[in-house]
Amino acid sequence: MGDLKLLTRRRPAITIPFEQMERGNGKNQQNRLCMLASLSAFFWILLLYFHFVVLGGRTGGGDESSLRLQSNPPVVVDPRIPVPVRVVEEAPLPKIAAAKEEVVTPRVTEQQQQQPKTFPFMRALRTLENKTDRCGGRYIYVHDLPSRFNDDMLKECRSLSLWTNMCKFTTNAGMGPPLENVEGVFSNTGWYATNQFAVDVIFSNRMKQYDCLTNDSSLAAAIFVPFYAGFDIAKYLWGYNISRRDAASLDLVDWLMKRPEWKIMQGRDHFLVAGRITWDFRRLSDEEGDWGNKLLFLPAAKNMSMLVVESSPWNANDFGIPYPTYFHPAKDADVFVWQDRMRKLERKYLFSFAGAPRPGNPKSIRGQIIDQCRGSKVCKLLECDFGESKCHSPSSIMQMFQSSLFCLQPQGDSYTRRSAFDSMLAGCIPVFFHPGSAYTQYTWHLPKNFTTYSVFIPEDDIRKRNGSIEERLSQIPPEQVQIMRENVINLIPQLIYADPRSKLETLKDAFDVAVQAVIDKVTRLRKNIIQGRTEYDNFVEENSWKYALLEDGQREAGWHEWDPFFSKPKGESSGDSSTGSSAEAAKNSWKNEQRDQK
Repeated sequence: MGDLKLLTRRRPAITIPFEQMERGNGKNQQNRLCMLASLSAFFWILLLYFHFVVLGGRTGGGDESSLRLQSNPPVVVDPRIPVPVRVVEEAPLPKIAAAKEEVVTPRVTEQQQQQPKTFPFMRALRTLENKTDRCGGRYIYVHDLPSRFNDDMLKECRSLSLWTNMCKFTTNAGMGPPLENVEGVFSNTGWYATNQFAVDVIFSNRMKQYDCLTNDSSLAAAIFVPFYAGFDIAKYLWGYNISRRDAASLDLVDWLMKRPEWKIMQGRDHFLVAGRITWDFRRLSDEEGDWGNKLLFLPAAKNMSMLVVESSPWNANDFGIPYPTYFHPAKDADVFVWQDRMRKLERKYLFSFAGAPRPGNPKSIRGQIIDQCRGSKVCKLLECDFGESKCHSPSSIMQMFQSSLFCLQPQGDSYTRRSAFDSMLAGCIPVFFHPGSAYTQYTWHLPKNFTTYSVFIPEDDIRKRNGSIEERLSQIPPEQVQIMRENVINLIPQLIYADPRSKLETLKDAFDVAVQAVIDKVTRLRKNIIQGRTEYDNFVEENSWKYALLEDGQREAGWHEWDPFFSKPKGESSGDSSTGSSAEAAKNSWKNEQRDQK
């Protein structure tokens, strides 16, 4: 007890002020809070690490980068250093995901771009690739038109022309009555008195013999519209108002546009034939006194291809095909026999001309041609003015052409004339005075190099300079004349229409050439649509005549030496053309048809 007191006395109680106790307790409390914060941060760091690194690596699905992450040892984190948060931010997984997006996303887009676009005409194009199908790429679908558009017109054949009884010319599938070979001018078979405007019927009947017709329009390389457009306009040109003249054309377009076949290409794979010159279907206004109907100016018709015996140089929806001649062979042998006969003929005249002057047209050179022929001992003239019946005799015409080396073919009432084809059928070398008479017209049927089969003498050489035709033709060497004549004779098969009731074995006639040209045109168009391109650069419709003359690979039409011949478009007064306006040319053609029947 005493000891305890002694100790007590030796260690007096130390009195600590309250403020110091508060300071000491505060310091310990701060240390404890720091420790708790560090532990909490360490806990969340570990939690984030396991979530993003360990668990995230397991969902990598075999990705090599993910496997590398799983194989790496765990990162040891010092709780005293708040750096581990940056370790999570720098973890490679987010970068790997971003890299995967950069690689995968463009690959999907590229695959989508590589997938070819599909078009409704793809099935027809694919037939081209089928080498076992002899008709691959050549199928034609023919619209089954109501009879008012074709056959009914033939039943009313007497009303098809004011001056000509067309009934006899629509017989024998459009070839007309057979010709008698009294003078021995023709061969034994295949000759008919064919009307020059009967190609509507001939072509449609010839189509019935086409060897690749199809009832499945999805296979068709082209679609034919058997509308007798030439007969329709012939019936209503004189004495009828424009409503009557346009009625059948409007009716036809309305019928076609409702057909599913039309919707495939909006009619750009459709074609039809009209056995008249294009100006009969290009009325420029709705004035009652204006000529023709407006078939070729209808928006829907502008998509179609119309085959006419004379096309417009300034429009893109019509194409020239030969006038029908008197010869319609039923088999190849008929053609070969005729060609051999034309080769062996002795031709006593240097040149010849069959035609009448045009006194009402001051720009016509026909009067000067007739004068030159009259004054030459080596020219044969067959005048076709009033009262001269021989000019309308097939036998007389063919006999004259067969006796001549060169046959003069100036413009008729319009650019072209049937006589050009009659003369070439006779093996006579044609002489043209305007490029629109043949060279820009029949580009499907005649060689692009016109010098191989014809002679070109510009109209101004006759009209202004009074150049001598005899002198010009006499300067051509005999060897060259022989070559040119052989070229003309070799062209005969593709310038004639075979008998529509049969078909040639190996030769291609004018029908075959025209159909193949249409097929080629539609096929090119379809391929260009797929490729998203056009056939020509900076296409100008008023220069339509130039494009068929371009060389392979050329895509743009520029200046041409024949520009002066086609200076005024669309029926305006043609400054250098003897045809005048297109309407007047067409009207004169009809007037001369009337005269021919008197």
